[in-house]
Amino acid sequence: MELKFNKDKITKISSEINNALIRLHELSELGKKNFLSDLHKIGSAKYFLIVAIEGSIDICNHLISINKFRAPDDYADSFRILGEIGVISEDFVKKLIEMARFRNRLVHIYWDLDDSLIYNIICEDVGDIERFIDTIASFLSKK
Repeated sequence: MELKFNKDKITKISSEINNALIRLHELSELGKKNFLSDLHKIGSAKYFLIVAIEGSIDICNHLISINKFRAPDDYADSFRILGEIGVISEDFVKKLIEMARFRNRLVHIYWDLDDSLIYNIICEDVGDIERFIDTIASFLSKK
C-alpha cells in the first residue's frame, strides 16, 4: 500500500522523537539509585517520554488524516489503525497500545506512578519507540 504523507512533517516529528530518545538513553545510563535520587532527572525522563510517545502518536494521526482512514477512537487506536492497514505488525501494535496507555497514565494519573517504573521503562521499553520510528521510515521509504 502506498501512503501519502508530508515528508517535512514526518522528518520534524521524527527528529523531536530521536532527540527525546537520546536524552532518555542518557538518563538510563545514570544508574537506578542516581536517577531516583534526583527529582529533576525523574521529571526530565517523564517529559521526554511524553515527547517521544506523543510524537509517535502524531505520526500515526498524520498518516491517518492525510490518507483519510477512519478516525481513531483514542490514542491507542491510532496505532491499531496503522496495524489494520499493514504498516505495523499486529504483535507490535499490542506493544504500542501499551505505550499509548502508559502515556495516558503519565499525563492524567501522574501522581500515582512509581518513579522506579519510569526508570524501568527508560531502560527496557524505549526501544519500542525506536522500532516504531524505524518501521515507519522503512515503510515510507518504499514509496
